[in-house]
Amino acid sequence: MRRALTLVRRRAISAVPVLLIVVVATFLMLEAAPGDAVDAYLLSAGGGDAALAASLRAQYGLDQSLLSRLFLYIAALGRLDLGWSVAFDRPVLALIAERLPTTLLLMGSATALSFGLGSLLGVVAGSRPGSFRDRALSIGALTLYAIPGFWLGLVLVLVFSVSLRWLPIAGIETIASGKHGLARAVDIARHLALPVAALGFIYLALFLRVMRSAMAEIWRQDFVLAARAKGLTRRRIVWRHVARAALLPLVTVLGLQSAGMLGGSVVIESVFAIPGFGRLAQEAVAGRDAPLLIGIILTSAVLVILVNLAVDLVYAVLDPRIGASEATG
Repeated sequence: MRRALTLVRRRAISAVPVLLIVVVATFLMLEAAPGDAVDAYLLSAGGGDAALAASLRAQYGLDQSLLSRLFLYIAALGRLDLGWSVAFDRPVLALIAERLPTTLLLMGSATALSFGLGSLLGVVAGSRPGSFRDRALSIGALTLYAIPGFWLGLVLVLVFSVSLRWLPIAGIETIASGKHGLARAVDIARHLALPVAALGFIYLALFLRVMRSAMAEIWRQDFVLAARAKGLTRRRIVWRHVARAALLPLVTVLGLQSAGMLGGSVVIESVFAIPGFGRLAQEAVAGRDAPLLIGIILTSAVLVILVNLAVDLVYAVLDPRIGASEATG
């Protein structure tokens, strides 16, 4: 527990400058882009005169200098204030809190599917390197990994929603269904089945290949040869020794792919019209809503940092030597 708390403290301290760099870099890049949220609002409203534009810019603080707005924004972050969305006329924090749970549910379900099934199939393939099932699973994983996520999502919609009519086409749940409790949970699960499959299958192939490669390498290690010499069964060697050791690189890949999973959810949410974090980012870009877009990017950075912290903690559990070196380093 002491090593875990030390690790969390070290990661929290190192995350502060990272988040500050993300905020400043995003702010400056958005300022370099032409137009602002007032221009986008007037365009969607059919136009407006210069007086109205100036009034709106003064209302939202867009008439101040670049450095002033940057300083005020960073100061507001210290109070956990992410600003005000011009496009939605609501606090940015409220919008993120409203949309983020849907994306976390999609990402969590896809991660559980890809990591669980991918590692299991990787064990099946890596238990006998060079066998027919190893080659078949490796070829299948490579083929699946080469398929773009949006294309896979469209194919799943055509097959299971349009042709077979088994699952809903889009959305997160049936609108105005009035369902509660278990019935609502089942309805959400049916709506998420295809998006989770489209997002998870791509990373399933990655985890399968990483697990298989790690196991193929570990089979040649001395402790595996010693286990064989002791007369242990192959099944026991696979599950108690080889698969456990192969989890270390798999957990590392899980942390590295967290940002990719978040980016992939943006595309999947667009394909399936899911009102999540990705759709909110699209709407922020379309509305040139800088405060909202900065809040989204900052929240994404925090999520990636938290996922990598969780991976570090799991890594320390799987290999206590790493946890000790992190705590004392």
